[in-house]
Parts: sequence; C-alpha cells; structure tokens
Amino acid sequence: MKVAVVIPAYNEEAAISTVVAEINSINTDYELTPVVVNDCSKDATGEIIDQLDCVALHLPVNLGIGGAVQSGFLYAYENDFDYAVQLDGDGQHPAHQISHLIDLSIKQHLDVVIGSRFLTKQGFQSSFMRRVGIRWFSILNKMLTGNFIADTTSGFRLYNRKALEVVTEYYPDEYPEPEALVLYAKRKLRVGEMPVEMRERQGGTSSINALRSLYYMWKVTLGVLFTYIRA
Repeated sequence: MKVAVVIPAYNEEAAISTVVAEINSINTDYELTPVVVNDCSKDATGEIIDQLDCVALHLPVNLGIGGAVQSGFLYAYENDFDYAVQLDGDGQHPAHQISHLIDLSIKQHLDVVIGSRFLTKQGFQSSFMRRVGIRWFSILNKMLTGNFIADTTSGFRLYNRKALEVVTEYYPDEYPEPEALVLYAKRKLRVGEMPVEMRERQGGTSSINALRSLYYMWKVTLGVLFTYIRA
C-alpha cells in the first residue's frame, strides 16, 4: 500500500532533514514516500531537500500553505498513491503514528483521519489564545456541519483516494485546515479523529503570534463561512 507523506515547507531548513529522516526510519508494512513541497523558501530548504531521500517538489511561485499542500495532494493522486498524509515540516507531528491513522481509516471506513492534540490533552497543547480560537472553530464547524472536531487546525491528516479526489479539485488556500472541514461535510466524506502527542516546533517560527490571534480568529471565521457558501 503506497502512502505519500506530503510535507509543505516554507523556510524549514532547521527541521526538514530530521522530519524526512524520521519518516524514512519508520518500520511499517506500508510504503511511505516523503513528498516535500518547497513553497519558494528564502532559506536553504530547497537545496537541503534535493539532497534528501524524498520527492522534492519546487513551486515556481509562493502559493501559501493551502496551495503547497494541494500540490502534494495532486502529486499523490496522479501517481496512484492509496493514501496521502499531510505532515508539517517543523517537526511537530509524530510521523511514527502514520500507520495508526491508516489503521483507523480502514477499521472505521473513514475518508479523512485527523491527528488531535486535544482528545487526551497530552504533549504540546499550543498557547492559551490559540486554544481559545481552536475551540471557537470547533463550535463554528459544529453549527455549520453538525460534526464536532476537537482539533480543527491540526495539520496532521490522512486522506484516502476518495478524499484525495475532492481536495485535488478544490482546497482552501489561506486557512485550509478549519475551512476544509466544511468541504469534507459538504462532499459527504467520513471524518474521524485520533489522539496524538505532538511536540513543539523543532525549527522556524509560527506565522501566528499572540498579538495576531484575534485577527486570525476573525479571518478564519470569514474563510470558513465563504467555504460553506462556495461548497
């Protein structure tokens, strides 16, 4: 079974080598292929991934997180991978749990499986303000779709072929994780969560700081509502 591990990377020179090495060291029955999408990094990310044991995709223009992730999904879908796993390039996500995401997808017939920080509240939990925002997005998603997802902003997600067909056709660009939950519901995808223990980022800096959290909540709320209308 072929699994593409899609890693969007923008200025991740500090951690990307470790992330790819961790994936390649996993002992599993599944065939894991790291697919690193270099989103016009300004540091040495591009040069580094060319030397790693991975598929290196270099975007000609900066597309942002949504466009970079969708580029990886397109690669996975067009190259007949059975699954794609989205995984951050900063070292936060536990790559060794990829096989558990797949197993849960098979066992419960899920199209999308989300690795959640908040089901057991173990590992890195993010800042207080970001947790407030994530809780609000969970409530908003419940109101719009009827589904409750605890970790709406988690970028550690598994997609089967049915889900890949949906996200290669359209995928939100600016705040894809919470917006995409509406898309999944509209397209009748079965979504589930699995507890994972995440780490603090191993390199780089977050694009969202404490001062921007309220602005981020407002922008994401608008994005989710527009996705709901569009879908």
